[in-house]
Amino acid sequence: METLITRDIKVTVETFFQVEYSRPLADQYVFSYRITIENHGPRTVQLLERHWHILDSAGNHREVKGEGVIGKQPILEKGQFHQYVSWCPLSTMVGKMYGTYTMRYIDDDEHFIVQIPEFRLAASYILN
Repeated sequence: METLITRDIKVTVETFFQVEYSRPLADQYVFSYRITIENHGPRTVQLLERHWHILDSAGNHREVKGEGVIGKQPILEKGQFHQYVSWCPLSTMVGKMYGTYTMRYIDDDEHFIVQIPEFRLAASYILN
C-alpha cells in the first residue's frame, strides 16, 4: 500500500493482480487498484480531473487524462473520504503508475494539484 499527503488530502493506493483476466501467453496482464482519497483539511474540496502516467517494464509510457474518477467528481468535506476501484492493462508483468488529481476548494474555487503516490504493478507469481 502506498500513501501520500498533499495539502491535507491523503491518497492511498492498494493494487491487485487480476490473474483471471490476464493472458500471459498473449502478453496481457490486468491489474486493479483501490484508491482512497481522504480530506484531512478544514475546507471542503472537489476532485475535478485525473492525470495518470502508466509505464511498463518494456519502457512504454502512456498518459490518461480526464474528468473525475470513474465518472464522478466527488465533493469531500472535512473528515470525509471517497474510495473507488479501477483497473489497468499492461503488456508486461511489471509496471508502475503515478499521477495527479486536480482539485478545488468549494468556498473560493481555488484549484490545486494533489499527488498520487507512485505504485508498482506486478504479477503476483513473480513476487514469490
